[in-house]
Amino acid sequence: MALVELGRYDRNLANILVSRLEADGIPALAFDGGASIADGSWLLIPVRVMVDEDDLAAAQVIAGTA
Repeated sequence: MALVELGRYDRNLANILVSRLEADGIPALAFDGGASIADGSWLLIPVRVMVDEDDLAAAQVIAGTA
C-alpha cells in the first residue's frame, strides 16, 4: 500500500471528503490537520487527503478532480 495525495483542501472540506470516500469503500486519511494550531495559522494550512494509489482514479471521480 502506497499513499498518494488526492488533493489539498481546507480542514472542513478535507474531513467531509475523507468521510465520503470511506462511505464509498475507499480508505482515506487527512494529513496536516493539526499543523500550527498553537500559533493560530491552522486555517491557512491546507490539509492533504491521502488515498492508496490503487484507489486514486476512483477517489478523483468522487472528489470531482478527474
